Amino acid sequence: MGVVLVGYLDAVMFYGCTEKRQNRDYVWARLSCTIVAYILRLYQHWYNPSMSSRERVYRTEAVVLRRQDLGEADRLLVAYSLDRGKLRLIAKGVRRPRSRKAGHLEPFTRVQLLLARGRELDIITQAEAIEMYPGVREDLIHLGQAAYVVELLDRFTVEREANRALYRLLVHTLERLVAGVELTAVIRYYELRLLDQIGYRPELYRCLGCGAEVRPQDQFFSLAEGGVLCPDCGPGRKDAQRISLAALKVLRHYQRSTFDVATSARIRPQVFAEIEQVMEDYMCYLLERKLNTPAFLRRVRRMMHEGLKPETVV
Repeated sequence: MGVVLVGYLDAVMFYGCTEKRQNRDYVWARLSCTIVAYILRLYQHWYNPSMSSRERVYRTEAVVLRRQDLGEADRLLVAYSLDRGKLRLIAKGVRRPRSRKAGHLEPFTRVQLLLARGRELDIITQAEAIEMYPGVREDLIHLGQAAYVVELLDRFTVEREANRALYRLLVHTLERLVAGVELTAVIRYYELRLLDQIGYRPELYRCLGCGAEVRPQDQFFSLAEGGVLCPDCGPGRKDAQRISLAALKVLRHYQRSTFDVATSARIRPQVFAEIEQVMEDYMCYLLERKLNTPAFLRRVRRMMHEGLKPETVV
């Protein structure tokens, strides 16, 4: 519309200028049309953001969550960024042998990106890896735990909703997975902090049925209520499962402590296994779907228990 009006006003200016140059009214008409045309051009420039190169491209830091082949040479990527939240991006030509971006866009890689806005998906024009966390590819257990971390974040977040605390939690968790810390402790701490950030912090100190303070005995954990039910309120609830006093104490300790303090305690494997099942059930209930990674990890552990050595990821 703006282009049509500008063309029309330019034609009026030309006509008024050639036919009646001596007429003062037409001189003023030409001046008025020039001003209006200039205003319309400014409006058109403002209305269309793609006219500005500064707005067409932007930089961000992100962690690659997953990827999918697209067409003959492209890839569709999902990344979680520091200042823009979850992004769906396209990397054009990244599967070609000579692509310089390919090695910088692997899953779990922390990367600096230069992006160009597209009609539907923003396009990766430059990529430079900040940290690739090679330790997560040492074996299938590390790989599976890293995949579980990014799967949870991917499932619980929506596109373009920035959360710097979540991004820092993701980066710190990937760092801890390769730092030699007990993997189970890293994952349990991550789960509780993730639930805090997204608004599903479980109640572990009072019964959600009667409001009474939890006593030092075995309790029930309600998936629907999102926390503990006492022995009087828990029985008969289909959404509630038993949780031992030891497991409840560990959950409380992890919920209120810093990472260093939380992981300083030595926890029996049986207690960690119980907590893992409770947390998996709770996550699946919130998401209303099964998670893919826990089943993969169980298969790998079963192979190790049977004496089979899972192949190392190169």
